[in-house]
Amino acid sequence: MMSRAQTILRDVFGHQAFRPGQAAVIEAILDNRHVLAVMPTGSGKSLCFQVSALVQGGLTVVVSPLVALMQDQVAALRLCGVAAETINSSKRRSENVATWRRVVAGETRLLYMAPERLMTEPMLAALAKLPLTLLAIDEAHCISQWGHSFRPEYADLCRLHDTFPQVPILALTATADAVTRDDIARQLLQGRMERVVQGFDRPNIHLSVQMKRNWKRQLLDILARHQNESGIVYCLSRKKTEAVAALLQQEGFHALPYHAAMDPTAREANQNTFITDQAVIMAATIAFGMGIDKADVRFVVHTDLPGTMEAYYQEIGRAGRDGAAAEAHMLYGLGDLRMRRQFIEEEASSPERKRQEHKRLDALLGYCESPSCRRIPLLAYFGEESEPCGNCDICQNPVSCVDGTDMARQVLAVVRQSGQRYGAAHVIDIVYGSLTEKVRRAGHERLESFGVGKEHTKKQWRSLIRQMVASGLLKLDIAGYGSLMITPKGHGLQAGEGAFLYRADTVARPQPPEPSANARKAKRSEADDSLNAETLNDEQGDLLAALKALRLHLARQRGVPAYIIFPDRTLLDMVRHCPRTVEEFAQVNGVGTVKLRDFAEPFLAAIAAKAPPSPTPQP
Repeated sequence: MMSRAQTILRDVFGHQAFRPGQAAVIEAILDNRHVLAVMPTGSGKSLCFQVSALVQGGLTVVVSPLVALMQDQVAALRLCGVAAETINSSKRRSENVATWRRVVAGETRLLYMAPERLMTEPMLAALAKLPLTLLAIDEAHCISQWGHSFRPEYADLCRLHDTFPQVPILALTATADAVTRDDIARQLLQGRMERVVQGFDRPNIHLSVQMKRNWKRQLLDILARHQNESGIVYCLSRKKTEAVAALLQQEGFHALPYHAAMDPTAREANQNTFITDQAVIMAATIAFGMGIDKADVRFVVHTDLPGTMEAYYQEIGRAGRDGAAAEAHMLYGLGDLRMRRQFIEEEASSPERKRQEHKRLDALLGYCESPSCRRIPLLAYFGEESEPCGNCDICQNPVSCVDGTDMARQVLAVVRQSGQRYGAAHVIDIVYGSLTEKVRRAGHERLESFGVGKEHTKKQWRSLIRQMVASGLLKLDIAGYGSLMITPKGHGLQAGEGAFLYRADTVARPQPPEPSANARKAKRSEADDSLNAETLNDEQGDLLAALKALRLHLARQRGVPAYIIFPDRTLLDMVRHCPRTVEEFAQVNGVGTVKLRDFAEPFLAAIAAKAPPSPTPQP
């Protein structure tokens, strides 16, 4: 069956080989095993269930959280000749009824639904009568109460295993730490789930963080380093999104706003412009980005503190999907922190959930205050070890640190003496000597470490502990009660091994100079250099612009987003290889049999009009 999967990958989707992790996931599904697949943004998670569905036949049901994302995936599959449908609340009842009749008749291979529609008793009973071969759950972190965007309607999906005991379940996510992965596996399948976890590192993305001073000036200084490049500027509010777009337009940038309150037609037009044109900046809320396939996003800027480490990782992952050097900048301030805390407190959730979210925010602050390489705490959050990367602001421009070894050992002593069962607030009360009711109740005023750190403020101790977590001396038990636990590295420091340097303050500092062109190229990942828009010459750039304009025209004719016709990666492959015949066009990455039939003629004509003539063969 894997041979059949390879054939479908090539003939239907136009790809010559699977990306890392895809084959392992597909093989497990075809062997009727349950799978949890954790794969980075842009790694091709959707192909795992799409190829499996076509190999097995029958019906595959895909659970997706967003109507727009479902509709885009269905449109993309249909352009490849795949019988895909969606039943959702944006369609008229008569349309949904007609769709269901095609499903019952066996004409549909993939059916997309939101969890709340799938998990009704009538729908489950109706699906039980059909040849269901796979259940695919996208954005599976929404199932877990530990996940960064838990959705109660997703939690109901845990009944699927008992309802369809013979059907393999595939859970997919790009952003799940170890705790969330364990919880997904436990809830969906009582732990009986094969895991395929790809590495989280995106080494081509340069990481930097600044505290806010004058955010508008700081933003413009960052963008001055990205002239004539496309990027995304994330804002916390819709109002700020509009303000940022207006500011950038005044400064001569081609900037557009995007948020959920916009007129849908205008929002879609802005999205298409971003996908199609070069050097476009999208000022957006977090509503923008899911499902967007634009390979040459050179930067992502957060003008406010993101909600969690998972959200931050997901959002910066939209940069540099072509493998060329890209940059992720974050600006944050105390006002952001207060607002994030307020959001958590105003959320309609349990006290336990709010406590978890505060701990997640603490982990993100630890990343912001990190005294050493940023990539180390970012990857450690997802359970992956890393060496200093050389491609972040701290590696390239080390911060001024002071020796905090004695202070760190005082914290470690308190954590050890109190049984590694308490969070940072209680640990700080002990080390500072605050005789709170909780300290009295536990008898911790009698610990030998009680009050040893009175000469430092609680604010200093909070920052120090966050940096200890970021440096790997302590770890935060988000799934428990937010308790601090000592790591092997922390035990080593207690035993006299090594030292701990920390940032005594977190004041803003200057950004490092822009990396040279050679340095940027040296930081590319192992992605195929032929797909890097950065290396195009002027003629190739003109051809790419013409192909994007043609793509937009064809997309408008069909009423679909531009990237669904062909992603940027495919257009870049056309530019690099300049196919002249249908046979050559068939070899382009992303051109399957149906797209070859439908699009070869117009794209070959556009290439012939713009590309330089082929050299005349010598006799």
